Amino acid sequence: MILTDVLGTDVVDSAGKRLGEVSDLRFALDSAPSRLLSKARLVGIIVSPRTASSFLGFERQNLSQPWPLAQLLRWRHRGSFMVLWEDIAKVGEDAVTLRPDFTPYESELTP
Repeated sequence: MILTDVLGTDVVDSAGKRLGEVSDLRFALDSAPSRLLSKARLVGIIVSPRTASSFLGFERQNLSQPWPLAQLLRWRHRGSFMVLWEDIAKVGEDAVTLRPDFTPYESELTP
């Protein structure tokens, strides 16, 4: 799987209802950096109900400048949520299907 192929893909629940699009991926670094890079583990996906565009780093709580851009991105990504990798039932060419009992975690961009 090439991760960039997942960006922009529709996300549906187990009944096939569209919830949004994959707008970002979340990774965790489980160890200290080795020679070149730390090993990263995919934690989950960010689902945006309106757009698959990037957060441009404004999902970080301390980034608020330039103010107009930060506000625009918060508005555009309102209602976004994260789904853990364990809650994904299938990653297909046309859609990412979630498990019936998935948990949506609130996105940091939500005001």
